Amino acid sequence: MSSDSSDDDRPLARPNGHGSASKSALDRSASKNVTNGLVNGDKMDIDSPSTNGNKRKSRSSISQPNYEEGSDSDDAQPLAKRKKPNTEVEDSDSDDEPINKSRANKHSAKQAALPTLESSDDDAPLGAKLAKKKAVVNRNGKESKPKKAVKDESDDEKPLAKSAVKRQSTGAPSTKRKSNGVKKEDSDSDAPISKRSKAAPAKKGKSAATSSKDIKKDKSKEVTEEPEDEYEWWNEPKREDDSIKWETLEHNGVLFAPEYEPLPKHVKLIYDGKPVTLGVEAEEVALFWVAMMTGGGIQHTKDPVFRSNFFEDFSEYVKKYGATDAQGNKVDIKSLDKCNFDKMFEYWFEKTERTKNKNLPKAEKEAAKKRKEELEAPYTHCLWNGRKEKVGNFRVEPPGLFRGRGDHPLKGKVKKRVLPEQVTINIGKEAKIPEPPKGHKWKHVQHDQKATWLAMWQENINGNYKYVMLAASSAIKGQSDYKKFEKARELKKYVDKIRKDYTKDLVSEQMADRQRATAMYLIDHLALRAGNEKDTEKEAETVGCCSLKYEHITLEPPNKVTFDFLGKDSIRYFETCEVTPRVFKNLKLFKKPPKTVGDNIFDRLTTSQLNKHLNSYMPGLTAKVFRTYNASYTMARLLNNLENDPRSRGSIQEKIKLYNDCNREVAILCNHKRAVNASHDQQMQKLGDRIKGLKYQKWRTKQMILAIEPTQKKKKGASWFELDDDLDEAWIMDHQEFLLEQEKTRITKKFEKENEKLETNKEKPMPEKELKERLKAVKELDAKFKKENKTKKVEPEGKGPTVEKYMKAIERLDERVKVLETQAEDRDGNKEVALSTSKINYIDPRLTVVFSKKFDIPIERLLNKTLREKFQWAISLLKDVDDWTF
Repeated sequence: MSSDSSDDDRPLARPNGHGSASKSALDRSASKNVTNGLVNGDKMDIDSPSTNGNKRKSRSSISQPNYEEGSDSDDAQPLAKRKKPNTEVEDSDSDDEPINKSRANKHSAKQAALPTLESSDDDAPLGAKLAKKKAVVNRNGKESKPKKAVKDESDDEKPLAKSAVKRQSTGAPSTKRKSNGVKKEDSDSDAPISKRSKAAPAKKGKSAATSSKDIKKDKSKEVTEEPEDEYEWWNEPKREDDSIKWETLEHNGVLFAPEYEPLPKHVKLIYDGKPVTLGVEAEEVALFWVAMMTGGGIQHTKDPVFRSNFFEDFSEYVKKYGATDAQGNKVDIKSLDKCNFDKMFEYWFEKTERTKNKNLPKAEKEAAKKRKEELEAPYTHCLWNGRKEKVGNFRVEPPGLFRGRGDHPLKGKVKKRVLPEQVTINIGKEAKIPEPPKGHKWKHVQHDQKATWLAMWQENINGNYKYVMLAASSAIKGQSDYKKFEKARELKKYVDKIRKDYTKDLVSEQMADRQRATAMYLIDHLALRAGNEKDTEKEAETVGCCSLKYEHITLEPPNKVTFDFLGKDSIRYFETCEVTPRVFKNLKLFKKPPKTVGDNIFDRLTTSQLNKHLNSYMPGLTAKVFRTYNASYTMARLLNNLENDPRSRGSIQEKIKLYNDCNREVAILCNHKRAVNASHDQQMQKLGDRIKGLKYQKWRTKQMILAIEPTQKKKKGASWFELDDDLDEAWIMDHQEFLLEQEKTRITKKFEKENEKLETNKEKPMPEKELKERLKAVKELDAKFKKENKTKKVEPEGKGPTVEKYMKAIERLDERVKVLETQAEDRDGNKEVALSTSKINYIDPRLTVVFSKKFDIPIERLLNKTLREKFQWAISLLKDVDDWTF
């Protein structure tokens, strides 16, 4: 877009540059029905899909990858009220979790196709429209059916975290304290929230997420049981004054990190070859270092800044709390290089919860899980205006070593243990104040109804404030997201005028106006963050548009600009862009001597001044809104373009890849990059082996066809029955070993599980000889493989084998290979791009819902469970809407 023609409200396409990120992120979820080997051990049932249904397992004896992948947590972190921490929460890479095939088909059949994303320019909030429609329906007496009462005799015994009752606010809450549903004469306000009795749920319409199949009927009692009702705040009338966030608020405070347990006396730090006894506090800090000696922490232990900062703090703890040798003499620890933590590491690693739980029996694991849930239960939920709401980060961060992001100057410093005396509690006036741990007291208790946090404290590294907030799926967070995206939609009414004005100001005689116009151009066209001043002694030196310095841009005539700086979270922004001649001339002017390295490019502009100017166009408009607008608008435009793409009529996996491709372009626009995962190559190899396994299975099936009807070789051609080029003899031998090990593991686990069940029922377990008898099947399979390798012939498997059945099995295998190859391409293309950040924070979730409906894709394949809960408002608002557009 030229500076003289700015009537188009589309952002410029991302310029080609040195740092453009690679393609799209893999849907980590390959179909769980896909395996690489035989069907049902040594027999193939050709009447059913060609899969044994077993999950791939890694082997210790051979170098085969584990084909099962774990899922990453994608829980959103809270926004701070004052000093705002990073709100761009990275989600799991597994954004497209697989669902059962039958569920997917059933869901797809119910989806109604929508018209194009730009079929309407109606900007009215959907919540208001649907609420109005609902009110009309209720007045007409149609479609609104009362629900039967839910009988729950045991609800009083259930903790808040597990109650089946969901309270719903119906408009402005009453100022009287009735929201917790407890009668005054029977008040249990002294009891913890998790033990209090529950009120009967309010009557309301059926939840959008509720299906008829979810309703179970007890014929003997004639009671209808229904899932928890969601609080549909989006259907309520908009309050004129929303500064008051709550009328009543009850919670149980925060969960502190467990106390430190000292090491046994025989486990000591070795300093300069001699054992040293550390004071308990110093020993705990030493364990912080030990915890970094494995996994991703190892790289930090080699970092000079990290080592220096750690040893500086560790030395202070040693001086304060002591270190003595075997004779009780004081030891002066002067060098980290002379410290040997190996003995401490061996003990710590052996006693780590992860290591202990790995080999625990199932019953003990479940017992440990239950103890953990019971410990957390009082803190997981609060009562917000009488509604049970999930709390996001109720745990106080444990002490440890600060890692920071990028080249942070304080990495390696000790994060001290947070004590109750540092914590401020925010709670309702009439609510019972949570009890602090024994022997402690809270720093302060307040009743700020305009604050959305429950607890707050200040950490010791940067002096930042940490807040306990409601979960991302809560009503208050949902309302915040809704307002943010509606504000971005509103910007399209003003964007033409804004662009016209800043284009005019690019040639202003006032230098301040010219700098502001140039900054707005860069923010609008390149989706740069505005940037703020930082204390570089305590924080990494990251910058945004307004804080760009002389050395961060390089000019190349006639109009190319190379940006090279560290952005938010120390992510490098390295791009070469083409700008308009006027912008290029301005940047050259802003770098004119006597400016030099370290000087600001925009020395007459601050972020506050820029946002104040933007606010004059539209209330609440800031530079960040431009970023959200451009990201969502770009996504809407790209998704619209898919309408004429032939691939959009392909398989669900192909459609998901198209969606991820669009998401990737937005992520690149917003510079949402990430370092290539250290395990990326290994993961790609696993995926490649899965594909090869299916090809090998397909080859075996073709050989069975030849065994039944040799004349097929002439009909199909000899080449059709040959091995794929990427399946060599060495790989086949390894794969057969894998299949044998997999079958052995399956049989052994099934045997152990059956024995556990027998022991639970107090029955006599099966003897080991039964297991040996079952394992004979593995030996038979081994013999079959050896015979096949020698004769190059495969005996037919399955009941009633026919060529037709085998051909259908090959077709199914071809489909599964295609799905995995699409996933592999998606993953490899996305190795350097973080899709989740833009999906969580910048792309209006309603665009994803529209895409899901239009292209008949289950929403579960586009948004994982956490995001579906976070954006339930978007899913519900568009349930019956066919004409929404960003």
